[in-house]
Amino acid sequence: MSTTAPLLTADDDTLLQETELQQWLAAGATDRPRLRQALRQLDRQQWAALQQGVAIEQLMQARVAHIDRLLSLAWEHFLGDWAAVLCLAATGGYGRRELQPHSDIDVLILLPAEADPECMAPLERFLTFLWDTGLQVGHSVRTVAECAEMASTDLTVMCNLLESRALDGDRHLLEAMRAATSPRRMWNSQAFFAGKVAEQNARHHKFQDTGYQLEPNVKESPGGLRDIQTIGWVAKRHFQAETLHELREHGFLTERELRSLVDSQQFLWRVRWALHMLTGRREDRLLFDVQLKLAGLFGYCDQDNNLAVEQFMQHYYRTVTRISRLNELLLQLFDETLLHPDDHATPIPLNARFQLRHGHIEVTRPDVFRRSPFALLEIFLLLMEHQEIQGVRAATIRLIRQHRYLIDGPFRDDIRARSLFMEMLNQPHGITHELRRMNRYGILARYLPEFGALVGRMQFDLFHAYTVDQHLLFVVRNLRRITVPEFAHEYPLCSEIVERIPKRELLYIAGLYHDMGKGRGGDHSDVGGQLASDFCCRHGLGERDTELVVWLVRNHLLMSMTAQRRDISDPQEIHAFARKVRTRLRLDHLFLLTVADMRGTNPALLTDWKFRLLSQLYHTTREAIERGLDRPLDAALVAAENREEALAQLARGGVDRGRAQALWDGFPEAYFLRHQGDEIAWQTRALLLAGRPHVPVIQLRPDNDRGSTAIFLYLPDRDYLFGLISAVLCQLGLTIQDARISSTADGWALDTFMVLEQNGCFVNDHHRLQEIREQLTRILDNPPVDGFLVTRRSSRQARVFHTPPQIHFRDDPGPHTAMELIAADRPGLLSCVGQMFARHGIRVHAAKIATIGERAEDVFWITDAQGRIDDPTIRATLTAVLTEALNDSSG
Repeated sequence: MSTTAPLLTADDDTLLQETELQQWLAAGATDRPRLRQALRQLDRQQWAALQQGVAIEQLMQARVAHIDRLLSLAWEHFLGDWAAVLCLAATGGYGRRELQPHSDIDVLILLPAEADPECMAPLERFLTFLWDTGLQVGHSVRTVAECAEMASTDLTVMCNLLESRALDGDRHLLEAMRAATSPRRMWNSQAFFAGKVAEQNARHHKFQDTGYQLEPNVKESPGGLRDIQTIGWVAKRHFQAETLHELREHGFLTERELRSLVDSQQFLWRVRWALHMLTGRREDRLLFDVQLKLAGLFGYCDQDNNLAVEQFMQHYYRTVTRISRLNELLLQLFDETLLHPDDHATPIPLNARFQLRHGHIEVTRPDVFRRSPFALLEIFLLLMEHQEIQGVRAATIRLIRQHRYLIDGPFRDDIRARSLFMEMLNQPHGITHELRRMNRYGILARYLPEFGALVGRMQFDLFHAYTVDQHLLFVVRNLRRITVPEFAHEYPLCSEIVERIPKRELLYIAGLYHDMGKGRGGDHSDVGGQLASDFCCRHGLGERDTELVVWLVRNHLLMSMTAQRRDISDPQEIHAFARKVRTRLRLDHLFLLTVADMRGTNPALLTDWKFRLLSQLYHTTREAIERGLDRPLDAALVAAENREEALAQLARGGVDRGRAQALWDGFPEAYFLRHQGDEIAWQTRALLLAGRPHVPVIQLRPDNDRGSTAIFLYLPDRDYLFGLISAVLCQLGLTIQDARISSTADGWALDTFMVLEQNGCFVNDHHRLQEIREQLTRILDNPPVDGFLVTRRSSRQARVFHTPPQIHFRDDPGPHTAMELIAADRPGLLSCVGQMFARHGIRVHAAKIATIGERAEDVFWITDAQGRIDDPTIRATLTAVLTEALNDSSG
């Protein structure tokens, strides 16, 4: 054959020039790179077709047709006479004809019961040929009996066999395998259904039972393609249904539901196809960098308050929501059909509108919602009140979905609906579970349109791990969890405080509304405050209750920002915060809301360190409120109390009071203000044990009481010391949470760094502690002339985002200037900042380090040779040099 003739074309519906391939195979198929190139050309042609809007089913069918013919021709060529004796079958996704560019091509080779060993050599040549072409082939070679044996104990094998279809060879073997694995012999409909439901539940748990994560898995996450496949497997096992369309014929899907399911499946197919092509591999995760590309590919453009990528992901999240709803409906229908086929059980009435059958709630008549629209909320209240109810009957789920349109303006104004919703928030059980169910059924979005606008809305960053609607429900869940005695061990302080909350429903409303203003432009806290006010007025809350809820929504970030970005060892800061809070009631509510919010934003956000910061702020603010807002605590008094506490601890350890006070003579007053008594005692003991006043000391303290590990360094002060220490700690894989920098009168540094491991835990391993101490000692004893180079790289996720440096100065009271820095978080950031400070004569006295997703939001308390940096010119110069340095280093 001609060496230039194409092996593959994309003309018409035939992607394979059969004659050319037959000639090529007959010639020995030695030029296998040529076939690999032809397959890559097919990828390019189909990728262009996808971008031009060609239907995804057409692309998959064409790809399957091509691979089918290629495998069939190769089978006949390499197997020769054995081709008709054995059977070649497609299984898995390939068997379903759902083949994506980099999906595995799963094949089953069936052997006769008494297979001749001579067939193995041609089989090996056949498989070697497939691997050499670059096809990702997954194969199994079994007899019918072996298939049956494996399928009887392995549901995954059973599903693969269920989807098998013959490609070539003896098709009677495939028929025999199907007979051997039929429901009469193994995995009857009931057992198969129960197994697939358990398998799906286990898979969902791996994703925290939500498909709304930062980088969801298009295939495996809840609401992904696997959920549709689960429906298909059960339908095929029970009804022998080959397509989703047949479920409509069996009465399991309405035409509208079928169209919704098919459209959702096609969208996910297109997304997955594009994922494979953009990454060049079998990648099913919607990675951040690919999300950006997909948004452009699918035609989205940036808008005010809504990025293109956020619009695309909202489409994705709403799609998986629809799939999850239909998956739940169909599995419930299967449950009723398979487990209760002769449904003559006597219903147990709950009221005139609802009854129980087989432990599930259902309407007493099909027109209940049309006659009594408020029952669309009542059913969820009944589910809360009757914990024995196992779920909702499928027909009732469908009726709820079909009657959602009844929830309109007049419905929301109906006193019965308002009373029902408020009664739900007062229930002792089931609030979280039923709010989630209301969200799944689309009822919550109809009753609270402001919530509906946020369904599936994501924020394109590393900080917010969930969509806004899921985050709001997680926060309510966290608030509820605090009230449950069995979880009191998680946050005992929260459990203690919540017992004093007189109206917990106000806390839940604040949790539900605290981020409700996102995406509307302006400050989301203020916008959310107005929405919360409207809700409270609409639902008849009193003036004082409304004022509390609105204040909480408008100030829900106040406590976390104060704890993480202010010097809460400073009595003036505590007094300023207390004046904003004003009452113990507000403080209690705000503390609980802050903990629940941080816990529901990102699983890694609320570390022990941050919780203890919040707890410290809570306790000191409570004392300030109880003391009286007109009587602020004096800084000198706080420092004196810390000294006395340290002296008492030292005395109990046998340390002479005079020795300690003599050592402290050269310490600055700020040291005793910023360090608590036990810290002062620990550091003083370490210095006294050194024996001489000017001996470098490096001590580490695994400090679980504060949720972090403390590193204390006493050594000669010099330029760039802060940056050098930060660089070494960063290279060691530690994250700095807090730094308190002091100097003695004779020029020695008293530096304390609070650090965590990358996973948010404090350091407590002896060998790890020794490694940190030795590395610090080695570098600080002989510091590099050109600075310490941090070679650790930013994470794959962080590199996707671009955060231009922002620098602001705060006019805090006291002797130091507070400089806030927002920049892209990356290894070596603090080292770079420290180097710039050193070059321009800036001293760091304290620092608070916060990583907000991909952003570093750090605060430094600094001075220059003259003290506070109040001169606008100096501030502008410092801003310019830091901005330039950070931009250069990030490039």
